[in-house]
Amino acid sequence: MATITEFKGYLSDAPPTIPKPETPPDPMIVTVQEGVPVAYPNCHGLGVRVVHPVNPNAPAKNLGLVMFYVPPHVVLSPGSHETEETYVILEGKGKMTFARYEREVKKGDFVYLPPWCLHGIENTGTETLVVLIATSPPNP
Repeated sequence: MATITEFKGYLSDAPPTIPKPETPPDPMIVTVQEGVPVAYPNCHGLGVRVVHPVNPNAPAKNLGLVMFYVPPHVVLSPGSHETEETYVILEGKGKMTFARYEREVKKGDFVYLPPWCLHGIENTGTETLVVLIATSPPNP
C-alpha cells in the first residue's frame, strides 16, 4: 500500500526566486487550437505548443506543454536533450525506445525523462496516439 504524504505548501525561509508582484497576475486559459503548431524533423506527427514561450496566448518562461499527435505507424526517432521532460499518454498506445530497452506505453502512463535520456516513440496502435509533453525548461 502506498504511503500518503502531507502537502507542506510553498512556505520557506528562502527568498523567492521570482519576485511576487503587488497585484496577482491573472491566469491564461487556452485551448490546443490557440497553440503554435510545430513539426518534428523526419516525423509525420504534429505537435502544438500550448503553453510555451513562443505562444503569445500562454507565454510561459520556465515550462513547455506540447500536445503531440502521432498517427498510426508513425515514429519519432530516438534523441536526447538537456531538458527534463515527461510524456503523459492521453490516448492510444505505442512503444517507446530508450538507450537500453523498449517499452510499451498506453493511456494513463507517465514517462519521466531525465536530462539526456535517449527516447523515441512509435504509434503501434490503430488510432492517433495523443501525448502531452511537459518540459522544463521549455524546448527551443
